[in-house]
Amino acid sequence: MSDDTAPAMDYDAHEQTYEGFINFSKIGTIAVLTIVVCLIMFAFGGTAAAVFGWLMLIATLVATAVGMALGSSGWIPPAGVFVLSGILAILTV
Repeated sequence: MSDDTAPAMDYDAHEQTYEGFINFSKIGTIAVLTIVVCLIMFAFGGTAAAVFGWLMLIATLVATAVGMALGSSGWIPPAGVFVLSGILAILTV
């Protein structure tokens, strides 16, 4: 015999959790890619590349924190840092 006392699914909370997970996944992926570019700058660049690598790592931390606070458009600040890191890597390595 079935028991019908189980609560109904809270779809609003489910949607919020899913959107948060997708947002975190986008921001985290971009941050990891930026860290990889900085590691390339450390390994194959000279002094200027190492300095820019450290600056971009710090900027990645800041942009990731800002991106997490922004919500659904939070991927934009880390993506800007990623593009800037890529340009600096091309110029210095």
